Parts: sequence; structure tokens; C-alpha cells
Amino acid sequence: MNIRVISAIALLCLVWGSLWGLVKHSLQVFPPFLFTSLRLILAAVTLMLLQLILKKSILPKRGEWKSLIILSALVCLGFYATQIFAMQFVDSGLSAVLVFTMPIFIGILAHYVLHERLNRQKVLGLILGTLGLIAILWPQLLHLSWNLSLAGELLLIGSGFFWAMATVYIKRNFATYDKVKLTIWQMLIGGIAILIGALIFEPVDITVWMNPLNQSLLFYIAVIGTGFAFALWNWIVSQVDTFIASIS
Repeated sequence: MNIRVISAIALLCLVWGSLWGLVKHSLQVFPPFLFTSLRLILAAVTLMLLQLILKKSILPKRGEWKSLIILSALVCLGFYATQIFAMQFVDSGLSAVLVFTMPIFIGILAHYVLHERLNRQKVLGLILGTLGLIAILWPQLLHLSWNLSLAGELLLIGSGFFWAMATVYIKRNFATYDKVKLTIWQMLIGGIAILIGALIFEPVDITVWMNPLNQSLLFYIAVIGTGFAFALWNWIVSQVDTFIASIS
């Protein structure tokens, strides 16, 4: 890995590391799906303005829409919406650990879909990751009973799986695509879809959204933690082996 990739990974770790507690706090303030939809839409609009300032292309070509919709479903519905729903029942630290089981799934998917072969080091990493996951869930598995906490934990693992699928899908179908443009549309399409559902099923309290602290929280999570960070992640994945990117 060159210095640009290493620097990007370090910056991404810093941003995403700061995000989990803030997202958990946001669930005490905002309706989960309305928050997620506005988070995604605000991220997309900010990146769109950036593209306009840089005088870069925004609109996808006619033949690209199907792939973008599939990717948006994986990222926004499978990853973000599932994650935000599950985090209502699981603390932020454990949520982060369970979502970041993603490399386990990426290692397997990349081997079969991208033909990035599993060598001994990768297999060892997968085994250790799986054992770690079992260790985390062992108290629940030992006294297995269905409850919201266990359901949330399983959904968080599921969101990690969808993230892995999306990452492999990007690597296979959008390897040379403008990563900012890609992030714009995957988030805008999914954000609008989630917003429609949120407006139908969730209450809207305008006073919550008028609070300056809440606005700052949403801005940071959306613009920095979602738009900027995911565009950076998409770029990192295009530069190095998918499994290496995921465990970094």
C-alpha cells in the first residue's frame, strides 16, 4: 500500500471511530428511519454541490441506473437502515464490533466473486474473526432465548453482510467509476426510498430538528461520517485488495 492509501485508511478509522457513539445518541433524539433518510440525502446533496463546484459530471448514463439502484438497496436498505434499527437495542461499542464482522463475509465473497484468492493469512484471519464473533455472542448462545437484544445483534451482523455484498458489488461493477458520483447516487436513491417510508410510519417533531445542537449532530454524521467517509471508503476499495481494505 502506498502512503495515500495508508493515510486514507487512518483518516477513515478516525472518522468512523468517532461516529458510533454519536449515532447511538441520535437515536435518543430522532426517529431512526427519518434520521437515516435525512443523513443519506444531506450527504448526497453535499457531495453533489462538491461535484458542481469541481465542474464534474453528476448524472449517470442511461445504462447505469439499474446497477446504481441495486447498490443503493444493498448500502442504504441492507446496511444503513438495518443497522440503525438494530442499534436501538444494542449499545454502540458492541454494535461497532458486530457490524465490523464485515471482513469475514468479504473474504469469502471476494474469493468467489472477485477471484481474490484466500491465502493462509486470509484464512487465519477469517478463523480468528469467526472465533471472536462466537466469543462475543457466547453468553447469549449459552442461554438462548429470543429477545430484542439478540435480535438486534443478529441484525447488526446482517448489516455487516450487506455492507460486504455492497463492497464486492462496487469492486466488480464500479472499479473505475467516479467514487464521489457513485456515493451521491447510492445514497440519494436509498435516502429518498427510506424517507417515504419514514414519513408514513414515523412521527415528525419539528422542534427536535430546530435545535442547533441536533442540527450540528446531523451535519457531522451526514456530511463527514457518511458522505465524505463512504466516498473515501469506495476509493480505498478500488485501490487495494478488498479483504485487505476491509480489515484495515
